[in-house]
Amino acid sequence: MSERSSHWQLQTIVSQLRTAREQWRAQNGRASGEQGGRELPSRAAMAEILEALCGALFPMRLGPVDLREESEDFYVGHTLDVALNALLAQARLELRYVARHNAEAESEVEARTIQIIQDFALALPGLRSLLDTDVLAAYHGDPAARSVDEVLLCYPGILAVIHHRLAHHLYRAGLPLLARISAEIAHSATGIDIHPGAQIGRSFFIDHGTGVVIGETAIIGERVRIYQAVTLGAKRFPADEDGQLQKGHARHPIVEDDVVIYAGATILGRITIGQGSTIGGNVWLTRSVPAGSNLTQANLQLDDGAQK
Repeated sequence: MSERSSHWQLQTIVSQLRTAREQWRAQNGRASGEQGGRELPSRAAMAEILEALCGALFPMRLGPVDLREESEDFYVGHTLDVALNALLAQARLELRYVARHNAEAESEVEARTIQIIQDFALALPGLRSLLDTDVLAAYHGDPAARSVDEVLLCYPGILAVIHHRLAHHLYRAGLPLLARISAEIAHSATGIDIHPGAQIGRSFFIDHGTGVVIGETAIIGERVRIYQAVTLGAKRFPADEDGQLQKGHARHPIVEDDVVIYAGATILGRITIGQGSTIGGNVWLTRSVPAGSNLTQANLQLDDGAQK
């Protein structure tokens, strides 16, 4: 240990941190040093994987700066090979962790992990086509957009949706932790919080985007456009007999096709926003509305003057 390090009492601090780790493991039923290696996936590794996947999906826009079209296929193939093998390693960590803590046999984990990543790889061309509809929706939905290239390179809503499309596939495939890590990487970069469980249709556009929150059980139709600070959230969180929050219940809104939701609107609970509706800025909504509705703060007043 260097002379400078001695200023920090590192031996004492390291010892105390070890004690804290051991106490936490004991409290949570973890045997200290039972694996000898990393148990859980790495956020840093997932960030590299996602960056590589974005480059493979849109090589001449999100790939390396010196890429040329004649070497595009080689770049995509090489990048996918590296990224998918890295994703396989992270998926293996998640599934082994789940198997250990659920007292399940780990013998079938490897085959299941390989199958999940194979299916993910085969889904990438379809995801690219789906993302093309999102890019076009952003371009056509924003008069300030000068090209689809500008949208893809610059718009935080597009980055968030790319991550979501990838994360949603992982979520449905049985890798919820990797999916959540992927979503939170985009959240950190864009300020847009989309739970990977949310179901989102084609041609989805988030304009500006900062502060958008979309919950796990939200269902969004096709050609939906939302603006910054919109929340599609839960109205209440039912608890069980022990006071623990119940999980897995459908608790977020259903937004049908061709809906526009303007900035600051808060829509809570398992309610339905009918097809073709427009929800104005800063509206607070906890009831379903029929197709073709046009809601603003002013027209949320009932006949007796009470607000609903």
